[in-house]
Amino acid sequence: MTRILFLHGAADRIQAAAQWLQRAWQERAKASAQGPSVLVYAPAPEAAERLDRLLWTQPALSFVPHCHADAPLALDTPILIAARLDDPPVDTCLLNLSNELPAGFSRFEVLVEVVSTDDADRLPARERFKFYRDRGYAIENHDISGGMQCAPMMI
Repeated sequence: MTRILFLHGAADRIQAAAQWLQRAWQERAKASAQGPSVLVYAPAPEAAERLDRLLWTQPALSFVPHCHADAPLALDTPILIAARLDDPPVDTCLLNLSNELPAGFSRFEVLVEVVSTDDADRLPARERFKFYRDRGYAIENHDISGGMQCAPMMI
């Protein structure tokens, strides 16, 4: 059954997602893992573009390897950004950057929900949380308002 990680209290949802992805990538690199491991569901083009820029520029002297899910190098890249979930190239971890319940989320081993303090983000996240809880999914919560203190919940 899919394990679910809620990271709530973010001042900026996209910035927090980029920080979580950086930590997940660092852990993955230590394990010398290959191929894609995280699929980021970002159906809003503005969110996908901003995340893409952040992953290229932060940290300042490095970058987090990523590409769009339909790129030629997708199968060799650890983090993929997708606007659709109809044929995901990875089923390990899904990071949801939409305010909707991601279609087919149960095929992933881990689902990560990053939630900001903005009501437009927070209120739909509450509904998703209730949906997951009512169906018996294992949910782990972390308040990240003070920064990304929790370790990524990776496989």
